[in-house]
Amino acid sequence: MTICAGLDFNLLGQDLLLLPQKAIYWKQEKALIAADVHLGKVGHFRKAGIAVPRDMEQTDLSELSDLIYEHKPAKLIFLGDLFHSDMNADWEWFRMWRQQHKKLEIHLVRGNHDIIHDQHYIELNVALHDDMHIGPFLMLHHPLTEAKLDKTEAYAFCGHIHPGVHLSGKGRQSVTLPCFAFGEKQGVLPSFGRFTGRVAIRHQKTDRIFGVLKDKVIAIG
Repeated sequence: MTICAGLDFNLLGQDLLLLPQKAIYWKQEKALIAADVHLGKVGHFRKAGIAVPRDMEQTDLSELSDLIYEHKPAKLIFLGDLFHSDMNADWEWFRMWRQQHKKLEIHLVRGNHDIIHDQHYIELNVALHDDMHIGPFLMLHHPLTEAKLDKTEAYAFCGHIHPGVHLSGKGRQSVTLPCFAFGEKQGVLPSFGRFTGRVAIRHQKTDRIFGVLKDKVIAIG
């Protein structure tokens, strides 16, 4: 296990640790928060005849285990798209992983890809939600529109869009990094899963953007 340095970020009086594994550890709640893991995507693509390394699925679960070992959270909150599509052979990897963390409280805020029948999650003691209020935060999958944000008192945490920030150098070199993006009333988490893309997002000058490197998180701008 490689220990990577997180970046402390205080939001609404809450102490958040932004992790280079593209997750957040919320210290007051002892909660680990991750979005868009997309388990089963490897099996989904292999079933369609597209060659994808088999070990990518286990790598994401192993990384979650490393974070659990390091931070010892009381609860784990997935902000949607935990599993990519229909049930496939990769579900067995998740079932075995869950057995290794029986005492951990796990919550899934449903995303658009979460189409597996609820009973399968219930059998693994995974609590299901359409949204979830904890302290000053509202846990979601899809970002809220500006109109809905104006009517929401809580600060929204969401995923879905796999955000990235595009950086350019003087020598025409450029890179798009996964990022955490915190606006005035809504924060978007990067996709946790390795087998996912990222999209450079537009943001306001007042937004707080944090790029994710291999072993650290950096403030942008």
